[in-house]
Amino acid sequence: MKKILIINASARQALSKSRMLTNAFVEEWESHEGNAHITYRDLAANDIPFVDENWVAAAAKPKAYRTTEEAATLHLSDGLIAEIKANDMIVIGTPMYNWSIPGVLKGYIDQIVRVNETWRINREDPSNPYLGLLENKTLILLLSRGGSGYEPGEANAHMNFQSTYLKTVFNIMGINDVQTIAINGESQDPERLKISIADAVRDVKSLVSSYLVDSSPLIEAQ
Repeated sequence: MKKILIINASARQALSKSRMLTNAFVEEWESHEGNAHITYRDLAANDIPFVDENWVAAAAKPKAYRTTEEAATLHLSDGLIAEIKANDMIVIGTPMYNWSIPGVLKGYIDQIVRVNETWRINREDPSNPYLGLLENKTLILLLSRGGSGYEPGEANAHMNFQSTYLKTVFNIMGINDVQTIAINGESQDPERLKISIADAVRDVKSLVSSYLVDSSPLIEAQ
């Protein structure tokens, strides 16, 4: 049985389209696997502090050399890293804010991207300087965007610092099985939005089935 971590980053609750997709994911998964092992982390409801000078100094030291205060500074980070290591599948629901991600999600990422914890330096091959330490995991990005045209080859692809950033940073930590489903055009034509929502929910259901039934994703990694 896969262990799943659901991370929501939207500041909105009932009106959030990314939360709509994470809810659809959970409902579909539980319809197949009623005793699913699912952990929830709502970044909008639980403040994740931004890293500061003390955090940087503590993280740079080997564990054996940290003071009691430095260990306390990294306590939350240690817990978040343990949580992500304990799960097989990480599902992130997030809107696009200003062509990127919400600050709470960036704060979370800064807490978990730690040298010798989720990645290490590859001194043997400077052309491939980062080696990820998170192995055998899947990342599913369930996204919402006010506009459209953000996929590779489309008009606004150069402005997409949402999925491109998330894929890059989780790749660096060792997660290469990345699946992406997005609702586009939330602030545009209402009828086109309805179609986008329906397509995304359908794709979420197909993706869940592919992992539970076929063990091979139907949605091509983007």
